[in-house]
Amino acid sequence: MLPALRTKFKSFSCPAGDRTTKEVCMRKNTVTLAVVGLVTLFALYVVLPLPHPAWLVRSEAETANSAQQPIGLKLGLDLQGGTQVMLEADLLEGQTIADGAMSTAKTIVENRVNGLGVNEAVVQLQGDNRIVVELPGVSNPDQAIETVRSTGQLEFVDPSGQVFESGMVINTTNRPDAVARAIASGTVTPDQVPYADTIFPTAMTGEILREAVVRPDQFGRPEIGFVLTGPGSELFYAYTSAHVGDQLAIVLYGRVLSAPNINQAIRDQGVISGQFTNEEAESLAVQMRYGALPISLKVVDVRTIGATLGADSVRSSVVAGAIGLIAVFIFMITLFRLSGVIASVALILYILFNLAIYKLVPITLTLAGIAGFLLSIGMAVDANILIFSRMREELRGGRSLRLAVEAGFSRAWPAILDSNLTTLISCAVLFWFGSTFGASVVKGYALNLAVGVAISMLTAVYITRSFMRALIGNRTNMTDAQARSMVGM
Repeated sequence: MLPALRTKFKSFSCPAGDRTTKEVCMRKNTVTLAVVGLVTLFALYVVLPLPHPAWLVRSEAETANSAQQPIGLKLGLDLQGGTQVMLEADLLEGQTIADGAMSTAKTIVENRVNGLGVNEAVVQLQGDNRIVVELPGVSNPDQAIETVRSTGQLEFVDPSGQVFESGMVINTTNRPDAVARAIASGTVTPDQVPYADTIFPTAMTGEILREAVVRPDQFGRPEIGFVLTGPGSELFYAYTSAHVGDQLAIVLYGRVLSAPNINQAIRDQGVISGQFTNEEAESLAVQMRYGALPISLKVVDVRTIGATLGADSVRSSVVAGAIGLIAVFIFMITLFRLSGVIASVALILYILFNLAIYKLVPITLTLAGIAGFLLSIGMAVDANILIFSRMREELRGGRSLRLAVEAGFSRAWPAILDSNLTTLISCAVLFWFGSTFGASVVKGYALNLAVGVAISMLTAVYITRSFMRALIGNRTNMTDAQARSMVGM
């Protein structure tokens, strides 16, 4: 593959030849510059805080208020602030994790997090028994944590002639030890449980539900409206038809949420009302929509990062990047003069292209990811140093400036390609490690570095070369001193 890439690059070079060959080469270079100009304008349009059309804005949160909103950068937990939760399978003695249980649990947790409306949340497996959940900008971390880790399954329970009240704890077919668990946890006392020795039959479970949304009732209190599936509606209709006038208890974790009377047969939709807050209603609706986890999860670590700390990190990163960039500009211009100026312009385009890709893909920016991006800036300059140093050698060998430029780029390309490919291979290994073991910091660093390296090969080689060709043009009367001055000799 490498020889083919090297040959492909050389095919873009302008070989020595007659005047017609040079003119063809310059026309191709003009087309290249025009393409670079168009791409630069588009990248500038994306990066600047201008109104963007809805089809260009990827985040639903950004298009919620208007179809014309600026595209925002996707910030990670360490920059935006929020909560990171590590969940671990809570196994009994001798219990094992079934095949695929953790993957299923991850999917359900991911759906629940998305249902809570948490923007840019990250859910990933860590090892064989852990799930890492990142919740940027959550307003109620405790409620969110309880929602994503809950294993409870909604049940519609037949009271069997008894009278239920909201908040009562009962044993059900699917949860026969609910009372014992509640007493052991201290949430209720034995005298608060009137039916401690009775197991009430579960008529239906939450699997019959197709949708559940929170809405205000006629008094402004939150209630949950639910819609049944096709088979669920038939089952619900058959049960409610046979029990008109009776109670139907809606139960979660063995606790009665609501026990309304069945006034008429219900086929397609219904309402759950109870004494709960907006947050509790939202949490319940999410769990109803996305079902029960196949395995119990416990919280083993919680880390909270304030938004102020994240803002400070962003500010410090911008300052550090600006200082580093100015230092690079000074170094390149001092060492290579006019060629250094061209390389600096290409570097500015490199940064612009990176930011546009971060917004369009979008790529989550973390503090480690910013470090990878800043490192890739240095690697982009490194390619220019190789090229310009090779051009100096060609000029010392007696070549003209135009031929020295072509030879400098073509002969430096193999070294640039090999070094960048080894970096990309390292990035792939780091990305795999971060994805497999839940190390999102390592994953973000690897991704941003890889994107930067890939773009740097474009800007440091093709764009810089096109600028150099345009600057030289067909100048044949340039003196040796002028040619050497262009590359800082």
